[in-house]
Amino acid sequence: MAEISFDQVTKVYPDGTEAVSSVDLEIEDGHLMVLVGPSGCGKTTLLRMVAGLEEITEGEIRIGDRVINDVEPKNRDLAMVFQNYALYPHMTCYDNIAFGLKLRRMPKREIDQRVRDTARALGLEDQLKKKPRALSGGQRQRVAMGRAIVREPKAFLMDEPLSNLDAKLRVEMRTEISRIQQDLETTMIYVTHDQTEAMTMGDRVAVLRRGLLQQVAEPQALYDSPANLFVAGFIGSPAMNMVEASLVTDDGKARVGFGGLELDLLESTLDERPGLRDYAGRKLAIGVRPEDIEDPEYLPPGAPDTRIPVMVEVREAMGPEIFAHFTVDAPPVLTEDTKDLAADRGLHAEELEGQAEAGSAKFVGRLNPRTSAVRGRPMELAIDVRRLHFFDLETGRAIV
Repeated sequence: MAEISFDQVTKVYPDGTEAVSSVDLEIEDGHLMVLVGPSGCGKTTLLRMVAGLEEITEGEIRIGDRVINDVEPKNRDLAMVFQNYALYPHMTCYDNIAFGLKLRRMPKREIDQRVRDTARALGLEDQLKKKPRALSGGQRQRVAMGRAIVREPKAFLMDEPLSNLDAKLRVEMRTEISRIQQDLETTMIYVTHDQTEAMTMGDRVAVLRRGLLQQVAEPQALYDSPANLFVAGFIGSPAMNMVEASLVTDDGKARVGFGGLELDLLESTLDERPGLRDYAGRKLAIGVRPEDIEDPEYLPPGAPDTRIPVMVEVREAMGPEIFAHFTVDAPPVLTEDTKDLAADRGLHAEELEGQAEAGSAKFVGRLNPRTSAVRGRPMELAIDVRRLHFFDLETGRAIV
């Protein structure tokens, strides 16, 4: 086991494409670090540079005190698990798991002991004589993990290992991977596009966009205090609602206005975010998490009752909660950050630009399942102004 550190790591391809730009990152010994971001953000490239499958253009990567830039992949003592399992179809599970140990010419008795111990930990004891084609997707993934675990490497590198599994199995497997990582107390770098995986599995999460590191933090800190618009919109499902607003201050009190609506902020808000004072009379972006919008009838004790009138356009019954979709008559936040976020959700930039021209933003609230919200009917919803997020429209940075 060892810590892994990145010092100004950059990757530029021969055609001039800069896939990774000056990444500084520290991964503590025994921790699980998740690299998350949209497709093409550089997370897999970063992982492959650690593995030695991609050359490093600039900077250094260290495992412990050892710089590994020029170390052959086979000599880095790392184990990698791919999304396509990469199992040998003609070999049994036993032989697939044992393959790396046989290459090292380890004694047969030790190989057998390690393979069986690993199979027991992964629940594969009854599958060792089977070939991959006779296994389910989850079992194949466990065999691929077993092949990595049995080597007892310094660190594990996982490149979207669950992307080929169905939703139910992904939940089971991410729990299994977390358990194994904690039991082994080994360092792991885990790449995923799925922010739910990132939030539930990582000791720390690093968010990337266009090859640049946006924020590194513990999952809850990342969710509660996003550093910028991109992180705010990428982390969370449903995504954070964002709209352009104006800030007005008067006699020490403050309120934000958008679409003809005004929300009175608590007196403590300006003290907690002194940077907001500089935005008096100016435009800014505000963000509201769906769970901070509620049917007033079911507000928790002590929550501020700041209401806005809405027309429910779509009502999604999710069982323990209801998603209520509605439109706010104010322009959505239109920046390069939000365009990238829209693209990641499968929307074209033109759609977001069209909403901005129309001056209407799509919102969703996560409501109590007993809400009276009905599609096509007006109602009032309460916004928890204690939980608002504020961002600079030009830089995209959080205002604190």
